[in-house]
Amino acid sequence: MTTVTLTSPVTVDGETFTQLTVRPAKVKDQLAATKFSKNDEDREIYLLSTLCGVVPDVLKEMELRDYQKLQTAFMNSLSD
Repeated sequence: MTTVTLTSPVTVDGETFTQLTVRPAKVKDQLAATKFSKNDEDREIYLLSTLCGVVPDVLKEMELRDYQKLQTAFMNSLSD
């Protein structure tokens, strides 16, 4: 698991997030994301939010630089 510290905290439904922990992906996570949407961006947000254990709105409210850190953490987990 990798923890990403957010440059700018995100608040959704009264809960503030200052960091997110990304767990390793499983095949079933990828399959669920594929069923969720045919749109690549929506699939990615669904997959990453699932791996972080948060609702997709948390990722949608993130600053882009923090989202890119999350993407990098995910990609690095695939090569470990």
